[in-house]
Formats: sequence, C-alpha cells, structure tokens
Amino acid sequence: MSSSRQAGALIRDDSPADRELVRLLEQLDDLLDRLEAAESTWQKWLASVAADYRSSARNIVHYWAIRQCDLRDLQSRLAAFGLSSLGRSESHVQASLRLVRCAVLAMLEDSWQPPAPAAVHAEEGRTLLRRRAVELLGPAPADRETRIMVTLPSSAATDPDLIRRLLERGMNVARINCAHDDADAWRAMARHVRHASLITGRDCLVAMDLAGPKLRTGPIQPGPRCLKLRPSRDVLGRVLAPARAWLTAAENPATAPEPGMATLPVPAHWLARRREGDVVRVRDARGANRQLQLNSPSARTDGFIGTTDKTTYLVTGTVLQVDNAEDPAELGLLPERAQSLLLRRGDLLNLTRDCSPAPVCADGVAQIGCTLPEVFDNARTGETIYFDDGRIGGQIVAVDPDVLRVRIERAAVGGSKLRAAKGINVPDTHLPVAALTDKDITDLATVVEIADLVEMSFVQDPSDLVSLHEALASLGGDRIGVVLKIETRRAFQHLPQLLLTAMRRPRVGVMIARGDLAVEVGYERLAELQEEIMWLCEAAHLPVIWATQVLEQLAKIGLPSRAEISDAAMGERAECVMLNKGPHIDEAVAVLEDILSRMAGHHYKKNALLRQLRSWHPDAT
Repeated sequence: MSSSRQAGALIRDDSPADRELVRLLEQLDDLLDRLEAAESTWQKWLASVAADYRSSARNIVHYWAIRQCDLRDLQSRLAAFGLSSLGRSESHVQASLRLVRCAVLAMLEDSWQPPAPAAVHAEEGRTLLRRRAVELLGPAPADRETRIMVTLPSSAATDPDLIRRLLERGMNVARINCAHDDADAWRAMARHVRHASLITGRDCLVAMDLAGPKLRTGPIQPGPRCLKLRPSRDVLGRVLAPARAWLTAAENPATAPEPGMATLPVPAHWLARRREGDVVRVRDARGANRQLQLNSPSARTDGFIGTTDKTTYLVTGTVLQVDNAEDPAELGLLPERAQSLLLRRGDLLNLTRDCSPAPVCADGVAQIGCTLPEVFDNARTGETIYFDDGRIGGQIVAVDPDVLRVRIERAAVGGSKLRAAKGINVPDTHLPVAALTDKDITDLATVVEIADLVEMSFVQDPSDLVSLHEALASLGGDRIGVVLKIETRRAFQHLPQLLLTAMRRPRVGVMIARGDLAVEVGYERLAELQEEIMWLCEAAHLPVIWATQVLEQLAKIGLPSRAEISDAAMGERAECVMLNKGPHIDEAVAVLEDILSRMAGHHYKKNALLRQLRSWHPDAT
C-alpha cells in the first residue's frame, strides 16, 4: 500500500478537510515520483557535470519535471491550508515537495516525521547560488546583492580616470566588447581597471565578450565629405546654444574636449597663429557667409573650439579666413557622410551575398549586403527577417543563391532608415553556424591573459560550449569563468542542455541578452521568457546577468524614462545588471547603484504561479 493510501486508511473522521488532505498527499507523491523519472530521462546529461554541480544538476531536472504539470490548482489548495504553495521552490524542488508532504501527513496523523534528505535542502539552494555568484562575479557590495557590469567605451583605453569614476560610482565588473578595438586597447582597459581597483579599494573584475559570428548589414556607398554645424534653437527659432566644433591640426589631430564634438582638421602652421577670440570667416557649401569664433578650452593648447549661431555646411577644401590675417587656409579632409536606405512598408529590399558598398538605390529596389553567407544557403521563402534590433522587419518572398528578396512589413509610418553594420535576425531560419569563430579563438589568447570571465555570443547548441571549453583548456584558461549569452530562440529552446553542458567546469553564469532575444521571439513574449530563464537558472543555482537597454536613455542623453527606472528595479532579482556605454554612463552607474541599494531590502526573487511549461525537451539537440 502506498504511503498516501496508508495515510488515507488512518483518517479518524471522513471530514471534507481530511479527504482534501489525502488528495493533496496523492498529488505530492505523484510529483515526487516524477522527479525520479526525470533523472532517468536526463541521465546522459547528468552524467557529465562536474562533481560540485551534481546536486544542482539534479535539481534542474526536478524543476523541469514539476513544470511539465500545471500546478496552479495545487498551489491554491495548499495555500488554503496555510502550506507552502511551491512558488519559491526553484532552488530546492525535492526538499520543498518532501517538506510540504510531511506537513500534510502531520495534519492527518497529528505527528511530525522529518522528511528524507533531498538533492538540495531548503537553505542550501540560496547558499549555492550566492557562492557561485561570488566565484563568477566577485563579492557583492555591502548594501546590495546585485552587481553592476558596465560596457567600457573605446576611450577607456586612454582615459583611466573614466574607469576610476565608474568604480567609485558602483561598477563591479568591467566588460570589454571584443567586437570593437583591438588586443592592445583591451590590455590597456584591463590595466586601468586593475589599477583603479587598487587605488579605490573596490573589487572589480574584467569580463570580455566574444564577438561571435557577425550577422549584419554590409556597407553602403558613402556620401559627400560634408559636415553640418547646427545650433540649438527654441520653438521660435531663437538660439539656445551655438553649434560647436573642434579645430585641430590635420597632421596630428588631438581628441576633442567633449564627446561627440565635430572635428575640423586644419593646417598646423595656420592653427599655431590663431588666438583666443579670432573670428574665422567662411563661405559654406551653400554659398552662405558664416563665421566661427575661436575659444580656448581650459588646460588645452592643441586646438580651439569654434562656435557659430548659424547653421553651417562645411566641406573638404572650404577656405578659412581670419580678419586682418593674410594667411587663408583650407579645411582638411572631412569624413564621408554615412548613408542609409529609407525603407517603407511594402518596399522591396534585396539582401545580397556580395558585401561591396551598396548604392543607396538600384533600379528602384534598395539593396544591401549581408556579412554571413550561410544565410543564403539556409533561408526559405516565407520566413521572417528583422534588421536593426527589430526596428525594420519583413518576410522573405524570394530566394536566390546570392540574393534574398524581402518585402518590408515593419517600419515607421514615414519610413525607417537602415544603415550599414546593423544587426540582422532570422528567427525562423536554422543557421548551422558555430558560435566560436576563428576571430574568437584568436581573441581567447588575450582573454586568458587579462580577463576573469568570458561571455560567449550566439551560443545555440551544447557543442558550442564544448568547443569553448576545449579552446580555453588548450590555452590554460581553466580559471576563466564562462557566461552563456541567451540571445536566440534556439538557445532558449536548448537552455537545460546548455546549462548542464556548461556545468562540466566551474564558474558558470547566464546573460539574458534581452535585445536580440526580444527580436527573435517577439517583444510580447520577452517578459515571459526572461522569467522562465531566471527560474531555470535559479534551479541550477547559477548567477544571471540582466542585460540590454538598462537605463539606456539615461546613459545616452542624461535623462531616464519612467519605464526604464522600473525595468532597472526589476533587475534586482538577478545577480548582476549590465549597462551599455554612453556619454552619461557614469551618471547611469550612480543611479543604478541607488536603485539596486533601495530595492535590496524589499525582496529576494519572487513567488510564481507554476503553470505548465512546454519550453524544453530532453531530446532537443
């Protein structure tokens, strides 16, 4: 006779409450049986995990097992008796079920029998997660559990004070994006991080993000070498602030004193004769007479800031003349203006294998190259394609060996601009592309030299992780932590297998790359999927990095939106929140630090309603 039937036989009175308790006991026993069956189903995956992760690996499959059922009715019925509703059972599934079962049995029999040992006991799950977060991401600050990761701009290689300021404001992990700059710049950034950590006494690790396979738009033929200076005006056209440009020697240009300031290269001998207050007169590209007044920035002798109250179009070779001076000069080589394609709903776009610079328009149909040739071998008619983080989207209507014809279905009302080097997402297309590219393998040598953890982009299959593990081992990088970036539909579908494969070595975490993931699965599903990812990672006792567009508006323009403040606060449930670079990144770090510190005392994770999940299957490959 089963234990639940034995309990039923011992009921002293046939009250509705006792009958309900027996039914609850039967359901709990059924769930506990499912845990054992799940371990058998996932045995080939469990067998390979590292010894330190074995209990966590068992807990992953236990969590998977109970989420094959819709438990919402059971949750409400348990709560009616004042019992745990299992809504916080992710980190200790078997222990939770056994404890609740013992409580039900005690209510039936007026006695308490302690539960048998579980794969992970009730308090152990939180302890494991916190320990592994420290191992991967460093110690948590004193006033918050959630760390702050910051993507370093290119200027961090030459500006150690920027990194010091970020550390003082709350940065705990400095992220270097290997898709930009080079190994020498990365080494300089890491060196500045280590030095700033010493002088501030604040711990800060270095993370490096592998570029992965690049699925991006190709180049577009550049426009003229022209620069537009435009003052800021109010609604009545009155000047609020003049346009500003940095005049520097063309032979040895100096960095502008302000981020994003336009640079005007001029002859060094001409620049040397200029003085504060000089007025430079020009006839601009439209034939309009304009003037720039020169001002010297404080502590700078390598250039002047020129200001003007009128919109001015300058081109290479524009003549510069100063009053009472007999030495006019010509403006040096200006950068070519980046062009874009204007796409409207209903337009056709040819995506080409040829990545040579595309014309803005050819035969009435826009075209642009694609950097990943495998797209043309695997895309099919009727599949969806997105550009530029989903701002532009459409359907593939024709497939040729070297061209995909796309009908644009998503664009702004007046059209959307598609530029070069913008991301492409093909969520319906299976691309047999390895996540680890030749460039990534080369970059790993620098990662092992200077970093504490590496982030793997475009991971989709367990074999991707095996390749990374082997590459790290060959370079002596066994100490390097590994973060899986979940940014594709396929990665989400294979998440249990990916986690179990990653757990073959120590120091593992997950980044929810919400931008690409939202494009892949649809923005309306992002909130649901990011919750499921966080639940499964908690079941695995693995730290999570909450990433993409956190306080993005604040970092870019210095003013946050109400929505992104709420989003940042939700990130407190993760072990780390990532900020991207921007002109106001130091302010964004300070605001995020304040938000996370305030939220730290309010909750740890949160309860969940356990409806049935069909997201993951043990046979997925």
